[in-house]
Amino acid sequence: MELKVINAKGQAAASISASDDLFGREYNEALVHQLVTAYQANARSANSKQKGRSEIAKSTRKPFAQKGTGRARAGMASSPLWRGGGKIFPNSPDENYTQKINRKMYRAGLASIFSQLVREGRLTVIDELAVNAPKTKLLADQIKGMGFGAERVLIITDSIDENLYLSSRNLPNVLVLEAHQADPVSLVRFNKVLMTRNAVAKIEEVLV
Repeated sequence: MELKVINAKGQAAASISASDDLFGREYNEALVHQLVTAYQANARSANSKQKGRSEIAKSTRKPFAQKGTGRARAGMASSPLWRGGGKIFPNSPDENYTQKINRKMYRAGLASIFSQLVREGRLTVIDELAVNAPKTKLLADQIKGMGFGAERVLIITDSIDENLYLSSRNLPNVLVLEAHQADPVSLVRFNKVLMTRNAVAKIEEVLV
């Protein structure tokens, strides 16, 4: 399939041919949902800790007599039914939240996302993206000149030089990634995706 290419001023340039397997695949919503959920779960750290009933610093003596008080029978004050008692299923810092995604599923999910971005007109290919100096205003003006305005823009390049990195890190609505760093969450979250011509070739090498 053909992808439209623009230059640094946002003007249309010659189109490039891209892989149908990567940019012309049918959208698989269930697979994309599974991919995004697994990616977020694998980035989660288990740092929550709760105490079970055996860890509560309370006496194990019976609080009151079994019979004669008119109250419901109770064994100890650390019972999960009591205020200040232990949790029934406490969170543990050893808990594992990771989810396994096969390599074939991961590639198919990313291809499905890229294809949907093309269909929705959210993916733009540029010949080359470079900043002459490490200044935020230069990159901001360049992005605005391409017609993106205040939209959240994900920029994918084949390599990030120091000027581009320093110019982008203070822009709250712009994220710059190298081709091998493209992840499903960022691709779904940003309104627009701007890819360089070389980045398209690199992603095709990895995913096709």
